[in-house]
Formats: sequence, C-alpha cells, structure tokens
Amino acid sequence: MEIKLSEIGQIAVTVSSVEKALPFYRDALGLTFLFSPAPNLAFLSAGAVRVMLSTPQGAGTIGANSVLYFKVADIAAAYAAIVNRGASGEQAPHFVAKLPDHELWLAFLRDPDGNLVGLMEEKR
Repeated sequence: MEIKLSEIGQIAVTVSSVEKALPFYRDALGLTFLFSPAPNLAFLSAGAVRVMLSTPQGAGTIGANSVLYFKVADIAAAYAAIVNRGASGEQAPHFVAKLPDHELWLAFLRDPDGNLVGLMEEKR
C-alpha cells in the first residue's frame, strides 16, 4: 500500500506571545480566527489550511520559522492594504519568474516576532 500526502492541513508558527501575534494574523492579514483553547495557542483559517500560533513548546525558534506564502489575486493591492493595517513591509511586490502559463510575483512582510510572511500572485 502506497502512502501519499496530499495537502497541508495545519501550519504551526512559533511566536513570543500569542496575544501580540494574533492581531497581525487576524487583523492585518485578515485570516479568520477559529478558536483559542489556551493563552499560548490560537488557531486561524487560511482557506483550507489552519494556522496555529503557539509559543515555543519544546521545538521551534521565535522568528526563525518556515515562510508562510499566501496566494493573492492582486499582489500590489494586498501588500499595500496589509502594510496600511500596520504590518512591517520587508520586500515590495516584485517579478520572480516567467513560467509557461504565468508570471510569478512575490512580496514579503514580517510579523511582530520577525517571522517572514510571503504573498504570491500567479499573473496570467
């Protein structure tokens, strides 16, 4: 029997304070808040993927997580709106690659702990 992974169900982001990070992910990025079972945990929805905010719990280093990339329809407008909501802009929208059926554009922001958050648009 072959086992294959198909999609990501949840991504954990290590933060110094869930109370401090939650407004960034909920208000600046616009993710839907789901629930918070304890002061050091919060869960949000990014479409079909759940994002878990957690203080360090045996693993993970604050500000040194993998990069979260969120798909957007208009990268320039999304980047400007998120920065206007108080996010720290790291790198403005820019062209990355010409692929057979689209151009890939990326932009980057930082959360309150310095974790990198990416925006991506596949321009057709």
